[in-house]
Amino acid sequence: MSLMEKMAQLRGGDEKEKKVDLFERINAAVEPLLDIDLLRSSDIQTRDRIIKEKVTEAALKISTEENISLPKLQFEQLIGDICAGITGFGPLERLLRDKEVSEIMTKGPKCIFAEKKGKVVKSDVTFRDELQLREIVEKIMKPLGRQCDEQTPYQDARLPDGSRVNVVIPPLAIDGTALTIRKFSKNRLGWQDLVKFGSINTEMAEFLRACVEARLNIVVSGGTGSGKTTLLNVLSSFIPEDERTITIEDAAELSFAQEHVIRLESRPPDFEGKGQITIRDLVRNALRMRPDRIVIGECRGPEAFDMLQAMNTGHDGSMSTIHANAPQDVISRLETLVMMAGYDLPIKAIRKQISSAVNLIVQQSRLVDGSRKVTYITEVQGMEGESILLQDIFIFQAEGMGPDGKLIGKLKPTGLVPQFIERFKAEGVEVPQSLFHQVEAKK
Repeated sequence: MSLMEKMAQLRGGDEKEKKVDLFERINAAVEPLLDIDLLRSSDIQTRDRIIKEKVTEAALKISTEENISLPKLQFEQLIGDICAGITGFGPLERLLRDKEVSEIMTKGPKCIFAEKKGKVVKSDVTFRDELQLREIVEKIMKPLGRQCDEQTPYQDARLPDGSRVNVVIPPLAIDGTALTIRKFSKNRLGWQDLVKFGSINTEMAEFLRACVEARLNIVVSGGTGSGKTTLLNVLSSFIPEDERTITIEDAAELSFAQEHVIRLESRPPDFEGKGQITIRDLVRNALRMRPDRIVIGECRGPEAFDMLQAMNTGHDGSMSTIHANAPQDVISRLETLVMMAGYDLPIKAIRKQISSAVNLIVQQSRLVDGSRKVTYITEVQGMEGESILLQDIFIFQAEGMGPDGKLIGKLKPTGLVPQFIERFKAEGVEVPQSLFHQVEAKK
């Protein structure tokens, strides 16, 4: 059967195989026209233009030789997919370039979901087969010196733009490779953006700015996809320019505006199980690097113990995120993580460490309408007996659903003044007392 006959039956029962055949023929024809210097060119615009010209040339040659007539839209999409496979991440490029998409999730090669405006929808984007999906995974891992194979069937990574990547391959992923990409915003968000999105209000932003400038130790908590890292990035923008900050992450995605920021990234073991550098190793080493502040992208293991030690030994103003659904859960989670460090400490001693290290918990939540908001700003006041005493300073109060399906509500003060208000004065940071009594003033 000729290629023309194949194209005439693209919508028939063997559609998948015929599309693969056409794609592979054009791809094979253009491969000899590309050279390594072109692919490695730092002039991305020129590189992409030349590659597109060569792919179009190869496609036109095949269509002319075999008398193929493709609809313009289908032809352009074919050219785009081939170019994306050469210069980027294949079919994913369309979703990666879509500004409305914040997360991409695959369930094998033919089932891809995307999060748009807080809602998860099924995409029409697909891979040819599992092999192509695994090739893209390898393309993501290779520049980082990581691999995802039978010996390491799940792996964390990042894209060149900082987007977070997690991969789980068969046989662990029963339905095919599960690739999850949390897209990194190309435009660094500021507190004004969070106010615009309704995540916080201006008063709360100024309060959080004061907390960072007063060098309070802050833990941002929340569930998966609640916006913890985004909020941590915004809080980092309040760090003074003259301070030395060290960031520590599994996969680097924090993006600070200051110049004096040292970024450290953990390293998984190689195929022989050697060479692993953990978050905990990096936290310990960071203490020898003369940091003013240490920022840990996420505490999820025994490094929590070292983080608390750092906060208690002169590295005030340090920050981290943690998975927890409420401020009280943060304490329980930190207790568990400290126990993972392997030290046989009594629970009271652990709680004493936590209460003296952490000053503020900022709870970020993803609400029923898909929006992400700060729902609690809570002070850690210290110990009361054998328990840690928490005090909510601001709480999000829902007022109902709007006609557009969006949750209506505000982050309001509880009327209680935090104990660390005296620290603001000592650091020369001004915060109006009326900020905490707004509720009473409205009565």
